[in-house]
Amino acid sequence: MELVSFLQNFSKFRMLGARIPRGALLIGPPGTGKTLLAKAIAGESEVAFFSLSGSDFLEMFVGVGASRVRDLFTQARKAAPSIVFIDEIDAVGRSRSKRASFGGNEERESTLNQILVEMDGFTPNHNVIVLAGTNRADMLDPALLRPGRFDRQILVDRPDLRGRRDI
Repeated sequence: MELVSFLQNFSKFRMLGARIPRGALLIGPPGTGKTLLAKAIAGESEVAFFSLSGSDFLEMFVGVGASRVRDLFTQARKAAPSIVFIDEIDAVGRSRSKRASFGGNEERESTLNQILVEMDGFTPNHNVIVLAGTNRADMLDPALLRPGRFDRQILVDRPDLRGRRDI
């Protein structure tokens, strides 16, 4: 997989001028192994792995989620090369135009904005890749899918009949 190669040979990719991946979105129904795949990529690459669920960022008090995001990315940069995995990113990354107009939106938007800021703040020297899992890619804010953020999308679907037999 491309991400494993990049993490194992970071210097080589940089010398060749390759486009450094910042993030990949793992899309698929519940129970298909998105979290396991993220852990496997980190294990195969032999890099530090940081993981939180999108709902872990949400709190009743505004600013707590954004602070957790900052702390997570600070740890990942210190341990680089590393992978940050945000499971169920749709909990914080729902499209701002598709949200209901009741409480909790301010904290959610603050947290989403901090995720975007952290991803934009990576330089090629940071050597941190952000993976995120979702089963609702259609609900994600378009800002997350812009180039330089989660511009790679990997479908993690249920296996077909042959795949189930092989398992």
